[in-house]
Amino acid sequence: MPYVIHCLDRPDAGDLRKRTRAEHLEYMIAHGDAVVFGGPLQSDDGARVIGSLMVLSHESREAVERFLDAEPYAAAGLFAQVSVSRLRQMVPENPPGLLVAELERERAAI
Repeated sequence: MPYVIHCLDRPDAGDLRKRTRAEHLEYMIAHGDAVVFGGPLQSDDGARVIGSLMVLSHESREAVERFLDAEPYAAAGLFAQVSVSRLRQMVPENPPGLLVAELERERAAI
């Protein structure tokens, strides 16, 4: 089951992200089988990093929480805000034909 993790950095984090980046990258590589995609969130002008976005594939929210407890940025206190939401992936279609089936179900309900 995919989970979206949206993290915003603390405004006073200073160079904490830079100091923990190598450890964060090692952690993400080690858990690559559970990482659907992710990356740094940027300011509108792209000049600075303001947070992180991760989509993880885990069986439960508890598994996601365990992942985050050990994730180096989170463990270092980089984030001011972290939200976790379960995601029902529809695009790209998984499985193929999902959107057509959803559309047919919606039209049948009208």
